[in-house]
Amino acid sequence: MKTTGIIGLGDMGSGLARNLIKNGFKTFGLDLSPERMAAFTAMGGCPAKTTKEIGATCHTVFVMVMNGDQAKSVILGGDGLVSHMDTGGAVILTATIKPSEAKEIADAMHGSGIYLIDAPVSGGFSGAQNGSLTMMAAASDSVLDEFQLVMEAVSGKIHRIGEVVGDGQTIKACLQTIIGSIFSATFEAATLAAKAGVSGENLYKVVSTSGAGCGVVNTALENIIDRKFEGTGSHINTMHKDLKIALNLAEKLEVPMQIASSAMQIFHAGKSKYPQCDNWVCARVMEEIVGVELHRIGSQL
Repeated sequence: MKTTGIIGLGDMGSGLARNLIKNGFKTFGLDLSPERMAAFTAMGGCPAKTTKEIGATCHTVFVMVMNGDQAKSVILGGDGLVSHMDTGGAVILTATIKPSEAKEIADAMHGSGIYLIDAPVSGGFSGAQNGSLTMMAAASDSVLDEFQLVMEAVSGKIHRIGEVVGDGQTIKACLQTIIGSIFSATFEAATLAAKAGVSGENLYKVVSTSGAGCGVVNTALENIIDRKFEGTGSHINTMHKDLKIALNLAEKLEVPMQIASSAMQIFHAGKSKYPQCDNWVCARVMEEIVGVELHRIGSQL
């Protein structure tokens, strides 16, 4: 069995690691956090000390870092993957970065003999942990065929969206504008319900069984009414970053984005006030403005 590697073992990367190991892949991992490395080792992973070690050891490497600069560093840097991986290996870019950054990485890798698969994912913490992520993969069919099994180990659905690197990131940006906007509308509705004095349980029961009910809305409402604003696996930094990517792309393409722009301001407020919390804390910021909280059993001043 060819070895795999993962750089970035946070909420998403740890899920990739868990499912690769579960599916029989010998998996090397690297993260700056000692706690994450310890958890990775405990699940049966092989801890690596450097990016160079990952590149020299692994035929396939998933890159699940936070931003484009980090992705460029671990892939293209002096001790980056491209300098040490064997010809015929693949870097699978599951991190969400700007489409232009993915293209920069692809251009720099040209002629290296190492494939780049642009494959951001959706499904959040639970999808990563249970292997049901949706993957948006851009590469040639022959490359995707070759690495199909390792990609299937971490995802429930792989969409082949063409050969152009950056298209995966573009579709992910479009997806995040929808999700971020739905979240924001949910935060507003929850705050309205709180101010009106209705119970969170009743709001949740109606919304979750209506046409508006979906995984995005239901998860947000449940966390709000149960007052779970930390440790749910949906850190606000991630959505904040993804909306910035989408709006940056829209600005370059001169596409008006009124709703996504409003959502960006809501997430900016949440991140500014509670930078260590999860997405749902945006509702808490709104509640503080109107002076009431929405709980499962009702509103509280």
